Amino acid sequence: MYKGYITDINGIKVGHAQNFEAGTGLTVLIPPANNTCAVEVRGSAPGTRETDLLDPINTVNSVNAIILSGGSAYGLDAASGVMEALEADGYGLDVGVGIVPIVPQAVLFDLAYKNSKIRPDKNMGKEAYNNASLNENCQGIIGAGTGATVGKILGMENIMKAGLGSATLTEGDLKVSALAAVNAFGDIYDYEKGIQIAGPIKDGKMIKTNNTMRNIMKDFSSLANKNTTIGIVATNASFDKTKLKKIAQMTHDGFARSINPVHTGFDGDTVFALATNEVKADINLVGVMAADVMSRAIANAIYSLNEIHNQENYI
Repeated sequence: MYKGYITDINGIKVGHAQNFEAGTGLTVLIPPANNTCAVEVRGSAPGTRETDLLDPINTVNSVNAIILSGGSAYGLDAASGVMEALEADGYGLDVGVGIVPIVPQAVLFDLAYKNSKIRPDKNMGKEAYNNASLNENCQGIIGAGTGATVGKILGMENIMKAGLGSATLTEGDLKVSALAAVNAFGDIYDYEKGIQIAGPIKDGKMIKTNNTMRNIMKDFSSLANKNTTIGIVATNASFDKTKLKKIAQMTHDGFARSINPVHTGFDGDTVFALATNEVKADINLVGVMAADVMSRAIANAIYSLNEIHNQENYI
């Protein structure tokens, strides 16, 4: 694993900001000009901002930034800081009397991890924007992955830590990359190896969420809306919003391969698809690569923890 990062796509910057003690943070992606962007939401408990703009029937084609954030709906406040920073730098949609930066966002629920009273806010948004770099390549407990956890079916005392993962695949001049903040209700699998790599812990052993649901669970109300995997797939290929919408849909196959169960009523699973429009490529090829690279990014969100921190210190 660890093959590539979403900044492998020319012109893409990524910045992080986080509060390790509180267990929350955010990640901002700043694309080059003349990009196109779409989104696909498959989970039933999403927290999002400005996603309606990305519908193919609507006017706006390009975005100025995309935010992946902790903090549940409170974390949407971070976009105000990113917008102000973009405005100050002169980036946004010209509306005649000024500019309005276009900043879609998706959030995950990490309030139950450490300190629920501290969430990504306007200042943290500005910090992440100012930290953005063309060379960013950090994974694990960073940015939107700071408070991410998985395997919550037996409660927070039996979870495993997750984080932020990224990966890149190439085919000639074509590049397809993914970035994912993994905070799933379900278990995490390394699709390429066919093995479970994260999930709930019982009696010191990792178990399967599906089996637990069948065998012992009667009431899931305490788990509602406390999860969500959010991600971005980016390519240097040229696509309009309609085709990117299809690519975002196909990218969710990567979620389904690597998270089980996925797209539940407890998750707000959301994928943004971004094109920098530099090379020509077939939509089917890019969609297949997008699903594969998202699977790898999700696995890297687990594998990267061993290189950055001792996991037990963050549970």
